[in-house]
Amino acid sequence: MTVPILYEDNHLLFVEKPVNMPVQEDNSRDKDLLSFLKEDLKIRYQKPGNVYLALVHRLDRPVGGVMVFAKTSKAASRLSDAIRRNAMQKHYLAVVRGKPPKYHDTLEDYLVKDRHKNKVSIAGSTHKKAKKAVLEYETIASSNNVSLLSIRLHTGRPHQIRVQFASRGCPLYGDQKYGTDVNQQGQQIALWSHTLAIEHPTKKEEIKIHSNPPNDYPWNLWKG
Repeated sequence: MTVPILYEDNHLLFVEKPVNMPVQEDNSRDKDLLSFLKEDLKIRYQKPGNVYLALVHRLDRPVGGVMVFAKTSKAASRLSDAIRRNAMQKHYLAVVRGKPPKYHDTLEDYLVKDRHKNKVSIAGSTHKKAKKAVLEYETIASSNNVSLLSIRLHTGRPHQIRVQFASRGCPLYGDQKYGTDVNQQGQQIALWSHTLAIEHPTKKEEIKIHSNPPNDYPWNLWKG
């Protein structure tokens, strides 16, 4: 397995997460991205002992695309603070079933996670465990009863994109958890972390990194 490095300096490591790879160790015991990258840093820089690399945000296992890791504790602290302040800009590409009712819109919901089932649902704003979820989307193109969307997350709730679009009758292509009636086993979810933009933890300048989805169906419906 290879993990493309998109940008690296003394404080930051941006990579393209492979699809279906967990970001950290889980019950599956499959190779996880964090462990893989620590091993890679240890080999490339011939580091003795343990390698420091901090996980500051996550992507669902089936989702691929750009992620950033912190190589120093200073970077980890400042990135975590930026995420708490919603100062990290996160843009995704997604292919959904059907066509959203509006070309461009902002979606706001309150989400509750069932940790036993690892599933998220929409609840009322007064639910004591509900957390507000906000995203903005724009429809790029539609064909073959699917649509390509550009999405900016304003909050980073678990399964947020998947749940918010499924609740509006537009589940993500390939999502068997929230689109069982239109998706089939074995289909790859069409959700991709396209762009991350943050303020560099020491240089105090914006750094923006992109990653493009693979040239596979349904992404290639709009290639060329």
